[in-house]
Amino acid sequence: MEFTDRVMKCVDCGAEFVFTAGEQLFFHDKQFKNDPRHCKQCKAKRARNGQRVRPETRTTCSACGAETTVPFKPTQGRPVLCRSCFQKRQAMQLAAPEPAAADD
Repeated sequence: MEFTDRVMKCVDCGAEFVFTAGEQLFFHDKQFKNDPRHCKQCKAKRARNGQRVRPETRTTCSACGAETTVPFKPTQGRPVLCRSCFQKRQAMQLAAPEPAAADD
């Protein structure tokens, strides 16, 4: 398989970086499925911090209408719950009996 250098764009800082043919060969040999998404500087910064920074998004709870923040970017068509509604829903799911398997 032939590899050539590719110019990629970092998802963190937007800078362009080169995904070299040698790096591509390494990824292929290790059977990695995804190309790198971060430049070397951002990768090093993430490694130093150790903890991933999650974006906080302000939104409205789909169940009670209260304003809340969530640690992800909501997608259209999916309900977003505040902490108390989320915990209530989890408690209800744990308390609900599992459906019995039908015997044929």
